[in-house]
Amino acid sequence: MLDPRNARPDTVLFARKALIETAFLVGLRARLDEAPLAGDFAAILEQVEDVARQPSYRELIARDEAALLLYAGTYAALRLCGRDDPEFRRIIQQAAAGGYAAAFERVPYRQLDLLHTLHLCGIEHGLPAMDDVLPFTVLCRRPNVLKMADRDIYAITHTIFYVTDFGRREPVWPRGYSLGEAVELLEALLVLAEARANADLVGELLCCLLCLGVTDSDAADQAWRFLESVQEDNGRVNGPKGVIHPGLESENDDFRHWAEGYHTTIVAALAGLLERSPRRVAKPRPGLPVTDVVLVEPLRRAVLWLCDRSMTQDPRTGLPGVTAAAVGASAIEEHRLVRPALEHYAASLADADPEVWQEQGMEIAGEFAMALRTAEVSCPSLEEFLKATATVVDSLDSVPADVMDNVQRLVSLGLTRPSPGTVIPEQPLTREHHAYPLHAATTLCEARGTYHLGQLAATVRTLVHDGWRQHRITRDAIAFLIGQQSADGAFGYPACDDQAQREKAQFSWTRSVVTALASATRNGE
Repeated sequence: MLDPRNARPDTVLFARKALIETAFLVGLRARLDEAPLAGDFAAILEQVEDVARQPSYRELIARDEAALLLYAGTYAALRLCGRDDPEFRRIIQQAAAGGYAAAFERVPYRQLDLLHTLHLCGIEHGLPAMDDVLPFTVLCRRPNVLKMADRDIYAITHTIFYVTDFGRREPVWPRGYSLGEAVELLEALLVLAEARANADLVGELLCCLLCLGVTDSDAADQAWRFLESVQEDNGRVNGPKGVIHPGLESENDDFRHWAEGYHTTIVAALAGLLERSPRRVAKPRPGLPVTDVVLVEPLRRAVLWLCDRSMTQDPRTGLPGVTAAAVGASAIEEHRLVRPALEHYAASLADADPEVWQEQGMEIAGEFAMALRTAEVSCPSLEEFLKATATVVDSLDSVPADVMDNVQRLVSLGLTRPSPGTVIPEQPLTREHHAYPLHAATTLCEARGTYHLGQLAATVRTLVHDGWRQHRITRDAIAFLIGQQSADGAFGYPACDDQAQREKAQFSWTRSVVTALASATRNGE
């Protein structure tokens, strides 16, 4: 499968890529461990050398300089294994100096690929140093993890492979960037990769942590457990869907089975080599910086927008909005912003039937009551409804867990006292020693992709409640929400022209986002 001489014309490039990656695994084994190659490593090396000595392989470099890296990596692996080939090296040197192979435009991480390969080949060049290219990579631009596609994550993993020379080189980080930022990003991406069951990315990200010398990592430990759980008995690790070109699906089952798993298996083996290498240097775990968005001003603008829109609506429609505005104003301790709206709604609903409050639900009714209490404003119908509700609660022997938050509101209002059957657990403000919830990570990514701001905001609120406020994924979710605020303070871009639909969507989104940001503000430490 690795021999291009045996491949059909439409699979030959795939075979060349597989050959180079397998060859490099052997070359890295030689670099990381001085013990002589033996067994399977020696057998693979012999096969690589047999292919590389053929003119039909090496001479393609001179005929297609743009594909230099498709062949130079094979030479680099042979050189690392003590099998230098002067003629192979001469052809590569000639192509690199030919005015195109090392000159055409490449994205930054591909430029690092070229520089790293030429370094391993021992070939001199006049190109910029790797540390000069590093600042332009996506790794160092502080990307939002929820917006990243798999191709972006691969760009990050390969950037780290090259600039660290697979753990043998200390990169010079751009000014203002730190090792801790890189580690935090990798650990967040590991959560997302596992949530997608992408063993290939899990393996590469694990390799990156090892290249950076990080050994004290809960995320790395979880990555090992995940890889072990998906590895087959014969050692194979299956890759993600779409790993091979659709045009190759007509191949036989043996080819497909190999093509779908060879790269991920190599990555798992690479992680094993890096983990047990006698040359690996472990470093103290770097501090993880917390760079956060400022929430006060976005909340203030959204509160004012909600109050303005709520004042023109029917009370039953607008009450959730003014309640959310009150929650937001309380979080930033600017209660005056909502006082006019609270007074207006309290007067409008002074004689409302109990069904009105029942329709709104205890979360809205309770939060509205607490806002009125703070503003020293009364609403007789609401007070009667809450007293009746408290009487029902007091008559119960126990309270279901899913309504505990509502009972807590009644307790906060002084309308009931918790009994042994209604114990209110303390809310966790700091996470315990456990893994970031994969289902939440998946929900955040899906909600961002479908622009379901309400679901995204609700998930953020739950994560904050559960103590994950300062995790990179949660912070990036909050940053994404902030980025959806329009100039007038509303959240969300409906991308439609019907004004009524726009107002309805933005009113709903802004309520959801404000309550999530209010929770994040209270639990920001």
